[in-house]
Amino acid sequence: MNRNVIETVMGAVVLAVAGFFLFFAYSTADLQQVEGYHVSANFDHIDGLALGSDVRIGGVKVGTIVGQELNREYWVAEVTMSIDPSIRLPLDTVAVVRSESLLGGKFMSLEPGFEEDTIPDGGTIDYTQSVPGLEQLLGEVIYSLQQQGGGGGT
Repeated sequence: MNRNVIETVMGAVVLAVAGFFLFFAYSTADLQQVEGYHVSANFDHIDGLALGSDVRIGGVKVGTIVGQELNREYWVAEVTMSIDPSIRLPLDTVAVVRSESLLGGKFMSLEPGFEEDTIPDGGTIDYTQSVPGLEQLLGEVIYSLQQQGGGGGT
């Protein structure tokens, strides 16, 4: 009987410590969605960019990806972002899909320009750049090496 009480108390302590660590990890990870004004941007491809991905300026999180859909008029990917309302993006801002690491994971990088007028709520970022995926880059390297080697024959 005494052993069951000790095991129950130890189990409760372990669960409490695990709960504390989960709370701490969630509160320090900055996983919250940024609430603010919405802007959109069109890309040729957005491979690996997911809903909830970060929107960053200079590596600092300033927003969140809140929508993705196919623009059926131009057949491009339309991405909607929620941007911190304290940040006003100039009209000549550039949006670039970037990789977090070699293992994958993408985020949106914004590079503000110098225009004095800003993008309004519901506006569009006109200047975008899609970054080729790792597979595409490796394929291009292999293809160029084969071309330099005389066609890659035996």
